[in-house]
Amino acid sequence: MHWQTTRFRLELSRPLVMGIVNVTPDSFSDGGQHVAQADGRAHCERLVAEGADILDLGGESTRPGAPLVPADEEWRRLQPVLAHALTLGVPVSIDTWKPEVMQRALALGADIINDVHALETPGALDAVAAHPSCGVCLMHMRGVPADMQARTDYRDVVDEVRDYLRGRVAAALAAGLAGERLALDPGIGFGKTVEQNFELLQRQRAFQSLGRPLLVGWSRKSSLGALTGRPVGERLAGSVAAALAAVQQGAQIVRVHDVAATVDALKVWQAAGLVRPAGALADS
Repeated sequence: MHWQTTRFRLELSRPLVMGIVNVTPDSFSDGGQHVAQADGRAHCERLVAEGADILDLGGESTRPGAPLVPADEEWRRLQPVLAHALTLGVPVSIDTWKPEVMQRALALGADIINDVHALETPGALDAVAAHPSCGVCLMHMRGVPADMQARTDYRDVVDEVRDYLRGRVAAALAAGLAGERLALDPGIGFGKTVEQNFELLQRQRAFQSLGRPLLVGWSRKSSLGALTGRPVGERLAGSVAAALAAVQQGAQIVRVHDVAATVDALKVWQAAGLVRPAGALADS
């Protein structure tokens, strides 16, 4: 299995680490730390030096209750950091749900669109379908950040998230996107309770039946705080443990804040033979 992006064909023979670069003033764990252009560019360089396989740039917070940011403001935050990130030799993803931002980012050379609304926003599917090869991550979320945590009434969270993602894959394929361009994200923390998030982890192999790479993000999330009692700045151990568990349960890409620690942990697990090859997707 591989993931096709604008400039890179990503082979998934080992788990890949996607490093988070939030150029926002209000993200839940690192808001304001990388807003200045110089800080954002330096953070990209630091994550690549630490071993990030992919950079994921975000110009709008999607934490619970986060306000919407106008597209022009989101792009103002992203553009200078994106331009620099594209020179660092790794794929660059843009975390956005707005078609205008997608188009601008792809025109500049972005490799991946990472959309929390799975291309449901009018115009989003057209924006990526018009591009010949960009990668796309389709994520599950109910509602919007302002109300998503009030919409957790699932009959079976795994079945419903899987069915939703199956439908979004079908919509993308119908719009002309090649399947090799698609990755899937169950949306840990996006419209799910703590218990539902851990059920998604426990039963994560159910998503292998969809036949596309799985990208999972547990880094520093509130479910880890609920379990450990740790504030957001003290969730490194829990975040690394969750990333390793996600990989063991079939995730091919983990999205993290703490790249160096995650890369080191994966190296140890691989050396011990504990990480199942990413292509081993036979059982679901």
